[in-house]
Amino acid sequence: MPLPPLHMVDPGRFDRADVLKRLNGASRALAELKGVAASIPNQNILINTLTLQEARDSSAIENIVTTQDDLYREDNAADATGTAVKEVLRYRQALQAGFAQTRASGLLTLNTILDIQQQLECNRAGLRKLPGTALRDGDGRLVYEPPQDANEVARLMGELERFIHDEPAYQADPLVKMALIHHQFESIHPFYDGNGRTGRIINVLYLVKEGLLDIPVLYLSRHMVRTKPDYYRLLQAVRETDAWEDWVLYMLEAVANTARETIRTIQAIRTLLQQTKQRVRDGYRFYSQDLINNLFNHPYTRVEFVQRDLGVSRITATRYLDKLAEDGVLEKLRIGRNNYYVNRPLFGLLGRDQLADEGARPQ
Repeated sequence: MPLPPLHMVDPGRFDRADVLKRLNGASRALAELKGVAASIPNQNILINTLTLQEARDSSAIENIVTTQDDLYREDNAADATGTAVKEVLRYRQALQAGFAQTRASGLLTLNTILDIQQQLECNRAGLRKLPGTALRDGDGRLVYEPPQDANEVARLMGELERFIHDEPAYQADPLVKMALIHHQFESIHPFYDGNGRTGRIINVLYLVKEGLLDIPVLYLSRHMVRTKPDYYRLLQAVRETDAWEDWVLYMLEAVANTARETIRTIQAIRTLLQQTKQRVRDGYRFYSQDLINNLFNHPYTRVEFVQRDLGVSRITATRYLDKLAEDGVLEKLRIGRNNYYVNRPLFGLLGRDQLADEGARPQ
């Protein structure tokens, strides 16, 4: 069955009490998150740390599993060891590149989406030219088959790009539109690989494009991991029974819950940042804001990172970090041939919700 254009979905369907109530809660939570994120003086701290959390959770949906320790010990995908770590770090790289393009242009174009997928998969295959993989249930029965013709895939993606930019105008809240866009993208399944991860990046970039966020800090992947059966069931229900309202309710709940969790995390980072800044400023003559930024941009920092960020010699960077480790501000670890200096309180709070999830997840 051909995918209908999104502008043909009647926006009046979402003017229901349950949808409007949940939309109101999600919008308030998102607005609060935008304000709280702006309270961190160096927002790169949030971009660097929270995008890595999102990269890990989004990749876990695709059964790409790695540990926080492995991720934070690496600085970029090119130098990383281990396939899973490389893939997760490429996700962060793709997200940040997409954010830079969206922020610069104010648009979320098909070219940006193609660039995101290219960075995820390290190839230039582009939109698929061959039939997409059919979705089957546990008994092998066909559940869903994405568009098979290359021309149809290209046409649908062009249509989706126009919908993203409100051409033609669609009278619905941007959060409702985000839910529709995500469903349509996953149903088109336009790439040979990386569709799920690309689609989840599109979610947050659309919110940036619409001005609902200044930086990409709302990541829905953790909610989707927790509710994976519901996510796939509701995706399919739209295809089978046109159940758009239930899908939109699910996505609005994901926005509200994730925004509230992220607010708590950012507030904890802000408190820890202030405490660490005060401690280092009062206790060390080598205090600088660049040093504090380094310790929070890199929960696992290294001598090379401090050299680069502070513009000091290797001997000086080593002296700074060893002194902080000696006094318990950092924890020094020897792993392989490298020394790492761990901001253990920051690392702990970044992994706090994740550990709770793992403890609650059925075995």
